[in-house]
Amino acid sequence: MAELATLARPYAEALFQVAVKGDLKQASAEMDALSSVAANPQLRQFADAPSAGASQVFDVITSVVKTPLSDASKNLLRTVIDNGRLSVLPEIAAQFHVLVSARSGVSDAIVYSAFAIEPAQLADVVASLETRFKRKLNVSVQLQPELIGGIRVVVGDEVLDTSVKARLEQMKAALTA
Repeated sequence: MAELATLARPYAEALFQVAVKGDLKQASAEMDALSSVAANPQLRQFADAPSAGASQVFDVITSVVKTPLSDASKNLLRTVIDNGRLSVLPEIAAQFHVLVSARSGVSDAIVYSAFAIEPAQLADVVASLETRFKRKLNVSVQLQPELIGGIRVVVGDEVLDTSVKARLEQMKAALTA
C-alpha cells in the first residue's frame, strides 16, 4: 500500500487551492477539527464497518465536529470517505498545514535537545536557525536525553545535527573506515 504522505498529498493540495481563495485560518481550524475526529479509534471502527454507509459516516463526523465546516471541507470529507481514505485525514491535515506555512514563509521546526533550553537561549538558537534556513520558523522543543549534548534540528526534510551523539558516530565511522 502507498505511504500515507503519497495518498494525502493530492487531497491537501486540492483543499489548499480552494482555501487560498477564501480564509486559510478557517480552513486550518476545520482541518484540525476533522483530523482529531478522524483519528478517534471508535469512529474509525464505525467507519470501517461494512454496515456503515458513506452518508452515515459523513453525518456522524459532521455532528461530532464542533467547528462549522465550509463547503470545501465538507466536499473533502465526502471524497475522503467515498474513497475509503478516512485514515489518511490526519496526514492530509498535516500536509495542508505545511502548504499554509510555506505560503506565509514560515516553516515548522523541531529542536531535539538533551537538556531543557532556557527561553533566552532558545531565542538565540531560533535567530541563528532562521538565518541558517533563510526563513521564519515555528519552533517546538523536544527532549531527547540520548543525544548526550547539543541539539538536532528538523525543518521539513532538512536535518541539522550538532549533537554529541552524532559527532561520536562520525568519529566511530572515521576510525573504522
